[in-house]
Amino acid sequence: MPADTKVSPAAEFESLKQGSMSVWEYHMRFARLSMYAIYMLLTMEARVRWFVQGLNPLVINEAAITALNSDMNYGKVVAFAQATETHKLKNRIEQEGSNKARSTGNFGGSSGGGGDRSAFRGGSSSPS
Repeated sequence: MPADTKVSPAAEFESLKQGSMSVWEYHMRFARLSMYAIYMLLTMEARVRWFVQGLNPLVINEAAITALNSDMNYGKVVAFAQATETHKLKNRIEQEGSNKARSTGNFGGSSGGGGDRSAFRGGSSSPS
């Protein structure tokens, strides 16, 4: 492969961040682009460090701490980051649902649709 062809993917690898990608999508792009930056990933620790540095704030803290405090290889850190992402997204969805239920008063009626408000105003259900 010509040298100028390798420059762009290597540069993309150096600036790769998870952003809005899932951990799995980020891992797939990381793995593909890392072939162009092998010189940066001479050890398993370097591979893990580069991967963790690109994770988004949702999972980076736990992944970094785990990678530093245990014998994590690349596959293990990817699996850990995926599990952390799934757990945190599930918690966020549950918390948002709980907050929404609290804010609507948990009356068992419509949650924000507004269709039942006319009954409380004494008006008709047709738009004004």
